[in-house]
Amino acid sequence: MENTPKTESVIPSAEGRIGLDVGTSKILVARRTGRGLEASVEVNAFIPLPYSRITENILLQNKVHYYQENGQFFVYGNSAEQFASLFNAETRRPMSRGLINPHEPEALTLIRVIIQGLVKKSKNDEELVCFSVPGAPVESPDDLIYHEEFLKNYLTELGYRVRSINEGQAVVFSELEKESFTGIGISAGGGMCNVCLAFLSVPVISFSVSKAGDYIDQSVGSVTGESATRVKMVKEASLDLTRTPQNKMEEALHIYYDEVIQNLVKHLNQSLGKASNVPKLDRAVPVVLAGGTSRPKGFLDRFEKVLRASKCPIEISEVRISTRPMQATAAGALVAAVNDA
Repeated sequence: MENTPKTESVIPSAEGRIGLDVGTSKILVARRTGRGLEASVEVNAFIPLPYSRITENILLQNKVHYYQENGQFFVYGNSAEQFASLFNAETRRPMSRGLINPHEPEALTLIRVIIQGLVKKSKNDEELVCFSVPGAPVESPDDLIYHEEFLKNYLTELGYRVRSINEGQAVVFSELEKESFTGIGISAGGGMCNVCLAFLSVPVISFSVSKAGDYIDQSVGSVTGESATRVKMVKEASLDLTRTPQNKMEEALHIYYDEVIQNLVKHLNQSLGKASNVPKLDRAVPVVLAGGTSRPKGFLDRFEKVLRASKCPIEISEVRISTRPMQATAAGALVAAVNDA
C-alpha cells in the first residue's frame, strides 16, 4: 500500500472505480481508499498438480489459491512460483508477450479466476473498471483485438462498466501530472515493453516490443541451464546492474538486460522518426520508466546512457523512474477510471 499525493488532485472521487493492470507476469488492481492507493496483486501463472485428498488438505491448510478440473489441481497466483521452484519446474503462463497465450489451453480460465479473485463482482451498474492493454506489437499489430475484447466481455459479465487504456499512457497518467501529462511513459514489463508519447494527456504514438522481462529470463535460462522461473526469482530478489557480475547467471542477466535496453531505444527512435503526427514541442519532454523489468538497481542509468547516446528525434528533459514501478500502470488506469465521464 502506498500514499500517492501526486495523483490526488486529478481524482474527484474514486468510489466504485478500479484500475486493473493485466500484465504477462502479474495482474494488479488499484483502488483509492482513505489511506491512499491500495494495490492487490497476483502472479499471472500457474502449475498443475495431480489430484489427491492429501494434497487438497495441504493446499487448504496453507491457504494456497487453486482450482480443480479434470482430475488436477491448478495452483495459481503468488503460490505458483514457489511450487515451481520447489520442483525445479516451469510455471505455465496464461499470457505470452503481453497478450493471451494461444498455446495454453487453460489461459482463459486462469485469467478469469485471477481477475475475479482481485476485483470480485460489481455491487452496482455504476462501478467502472479501466484495464490496461499493450500498444500494438511491432511484430504482430493485429493480435491485440482478441485480447482486448475478451477482457472487455469478461469484466462486463462481472457487472462493470468497462474501458481500456494503453499501458504506456497509463504510466503517463500515473507519473506526469505536473508536466500536464506530456511526455513519454514506458512500462517495461514481463511480456512486453510498452511505450507511449502523450501530449496534454492525448496519446500521439504508442507501440510495444516483445523483448522484455520474459525474454531475459528465457535467454538467461537457456545459457545457464536454469529454469526461466528460477532466473526470474533470482532477478527479482537480488539483481544489481551497478555491481560487477559475481557468477554466470549475473553475467548473462547483464548481457540480456543491455540487449533489451538497446532494442527498446532503437524502436523508440524509429517510431518517433517515422511518425507524422508528433506535435511541434516548444520544450523538452520527460521520460518515465515503470514496470517490473525496470526495478533492478542500475536500470535507469543504463537506459538513460543509451538514450542520450542515441539520435532521439525529440529533445528529452530528464529520464526518471517511477517511485512505484510495479503499481504505476494500475495507478494510471485508476486515474483514467475516476475521470471517466
